[in-house]
Amino acid sequence: MITEDAALSLRLARDDRDIAAAQRLRYAVFIEELGGSGALVDHENRLEKDEFDPWFDHLILVDGRRDAAALDDVVGVYRLLPGDRAREFGRFYSEGEFDLTALKTSGRRLLELGRSCVHPDYRGGAAMFLLWNALADYVLDRDIEVMFGAASFHGTDVQALAQPLSYLHHNHLAPPALRVTARPPHAARMDLIAPEALDRKAAMAGTPALIKAYLRLGGFVGDGAWIDRAFNTVDVCLVMDTAAMSERHRAFYVRKAGRAE
Repeated sequence: MITEDAALSLRLARDDRDIAAAQRLRYAVFIEELGGSGALVDHENRLEKDEFDPWFDHLILVDGRRDAAALDDVVGVYRLLPGDRAREFGRFYSEGEFDLTALKTSGRRLLELGRSCVHPDYRGGAAMFLLWNALADYVLDRDIEVMFGAASFHGTDVQALAQPLSYLHHNHLAPPALRVTARPPHAARMDLIAPEALDRKAAMAGTPALIKAYLRLGGFVGDGAWIDRAFNTVDVCLVMDTAAMSERHRAFYVRKAGRAE
């Protein structure tokens, strides 16, 4: 799919080279920029990878002006795992952090999202908008009913994130039928500040743009955060019921959501 910028194209990864290029971008963002790590991270070749990669679809944004031979051409990534493939593998990635029983027993068609990142040179422009449009096509083509996935705050100091975490808990907690819960022993409460003591401006300022974009589309969060020391993050589980989205939100999702980056 060629975008308005003829140098940029979007596709699902077609081969091992495409996946390696996605892993190279993930390494630059999650390991070098954000200070994360992981058991299967290949520091020698600068690849952030794990055992789930062969089971996911990798949506990649490619800039044809960059060096493909050096794995430098992928500038945006989304990792996607449909529910039927997760059942074949045995679990979803985020089950290591969250109890997904509510989702897995819902009878709904599920899609797990993860490892979303954009090259620093492409942030604030069209990159996330283009990725979200392609994600919308993927969801609609497969009749996905519920999307979910871990979304991260940088750092592992929960108290420093008290404002945004409390705001999410008090204002965007998922309904019981879709409410996942953070797993011990790394679970942390999110309701750290009483509703009447919240500073909405401070909470929004401390919330990553991608999370705010999901909230604008009617997304929810699960109960509790999960402290991921390996990746140097505090994670919340975002859940979106696509069937509950209004037509206005659907149009926003397809055309405009990514501009919130």
